[in-house]
Amino acid sequence: MLTTTGTSAIPAIRRFVHWVADPDVASVPQVRARVRAALEAWAVPLDTADVLLLAVSELVGNVVRHSGAGRMRVGVALGAGWLRLDVADRGVGLPRLPAPRAQVDPESESGRGLLIVQLMTSELGGELSVVANEFGKTVRVRIPTA
Repeated sequence: MLTTTGTSAIPAIRRFVHWVADPDVASVPQVRARVRAALEAWAVPLDTADVLLLAVSELVGNVVRHSGAGRMRVGVALGAGWLRLDVADRGVGLPRLPAPRAQVDPESESGRGLLIVQLMTSELGGELSVVANEFGKTVRVRIPTA
């Protein structure tokens, strides 16, 4: 189940959309489609949108695979020179962000998603981070828009 919890915007200055979803497989394409629609409405350049859409797929997929606790929250914001994606869940485990120049096991069938997101985000001058609090965690991707 995917529900929209709010939309607020100050024209041409800041835009924000936010969804709450159950962490199940069906949520991944639903969230991705909604993020795509927001990015298209905001006229985000294609190369930046592609990176953010990859990040949405990877981060929401990680919540589905690893968290399963409660609901997840996905937010996208545009303003102050940044495009930001937040994927939050109530899971207790924190993802390990890859170290710069991380070595990848070529035989591994998983575990590359965060590394790919980090590399593509940093190529655009952005960053990948994890914010933890008493309610769970948020994995955040920030990409400059200018």
